[in-house]
Amino acid sequence: MRRIRPRRSPAVPLLLVVAAGAVGVLWLWWHNTPSIADDTSKILNAGRITGLLAGYLMALVVLQMARVPALERRVGSDRVARWHAMSGRYTLCLVLAHVVLIMWGYALQAGRSLGDIVQQTVESIDQLPDMGKAAIGTGLFVLIGLTSIGAVRRRLPYDTWYHVHLLTYAAVFLTFWHQITTGNDFAVEPTAKTVWYALYGSVTALLVWYRILTPIRLNLRHRMRVEAVIEETPGIVSVLIGGRKLHRMGAEAGQFFRWRFLAPGMRFSSHPYSLSAAPRPDMLRITVKAIGDHSTRLRELRPGTRVWAEGPYGALTASRRSRGKVLLVAGGVGITPMRALFETLPGAAGDLTLLYRANSTQDLALWDELASIAEERGARLMYAVNSPEGERPDISADNLRRKIPDIDRHDVFMCGPPGFAQSVYEALRGAGVPARRIHHESFEM
Repeated sequence: MRRIRPRRSPAVPLLLVVAAGAVGVLWLWWHNTPSIADDTSKILNAGRITGLLAGYLMALVVLQMARVPALERRVGSDRVARWHAMSGRYTLCLVLAHVVLIMWGYALQAGRSLGDIVQQTVESIDQLPDMGKAAIGTGLFVLIGLTSIGAVRRRLPYDTWYHVHLLTYAAVFLTFWHQITTGNDFAVEPTAKTVWYALYGSVTALLVWYRILTPIRLNLRHRMRVEAVIEETPGIVSVLIGGRKLHRMGAEAGQFFRWRFLAPGMRFSSHPYSLSAAPRPDMLRITVKAIGDHSTRLRELRPGTRVWAEGPYGALTASRRSRGKVLLVAGGVGITPMRALFETLPGAAGDLTLLYRANSTQDLALWDELASIAEERGARLMYAVNSPEGERPDISADNLRRKIPDIDRHDVFMCGPPGFAQSVYEALRGAGVPARRIHHESFEM
């Protein structure tokens, strides 16, 4: 315990590298633009800038989907997912701005007005190389953007949204080629073209390696199957998954896999579920609450069902720890990674505390296991459930300090729904816990 050396997240250096790349893109435009003489030139150059930045961000969007371990396990899958969502929004805005500005500039060059932009777009698609592909790719970007709007996404089944989202690869492929064939900056600067090919080629190689080849190797090597399905509480089941040499997968308590069960009606659905127990050489376990079609059907799995997994992912592991004392906070199904950490985090008696938030005592999944772990390890186990009248428990800064007087000297690991995580985070900050010692992952499906 005296040798705890927390592994720092590389998020800030990575963001600086991304910013440097954007500066390089702007320098490319500046280097190839001797002067801006009139309004038409200003509009065309604004279109060039937005196009170059959109092309750069497209590569980053795909990179963030490649599930590179350095990102997924060091930065954290939830943060990478947020980066991906933000990059996607910026990319779509830049793509639409690029289309409007470039077509407007072309229309002005042809002696037309802004009102003729549709006609100019149709003519450009017909006459310029690879513009037809780019138009299809742009349409796909718009479709993906519409299905990613919060109100729309919440109404769509997860599998529908996920498979529509995969069209991002096709959209990027289709829009790439017109950048090379019609982009002025690449036509006059061969070095820039080489760098662009290298950027997209590197991202494609990472994508193929980590999204296709690595999962194939993992699953052929470990050959996982369902061993048993156990009902923990009404609506919550644990799935035991066996396989060969599972300890060589490198999974840690707190991490998750993306699981695909090769059963009828589930073969084309891949969902992320955390490990709910410490990984064993011959067994992995997930515990899932029935909140959607896929999670509801898990109870129907039969022993022997083949399992296809990708991972492990996630940065919510013991390597983030920096203090001897640790508070684990779980909300709802967020108990699964917390239960695994509660079992495995090193600590003397009194060093570990688990706070479990649920709507009722009937919703406290794995409670008997948690109680046994707490008794065996001399750890503290607390729960926060609604009163019989439905009143929510008080998880405020004052109450946290009252229950755990030295909370400001703890590391905190937290997992739960976004709203819950945000409120607890604010309470922890108010109780004196530094932000660098609050480690959390949350996903809004």
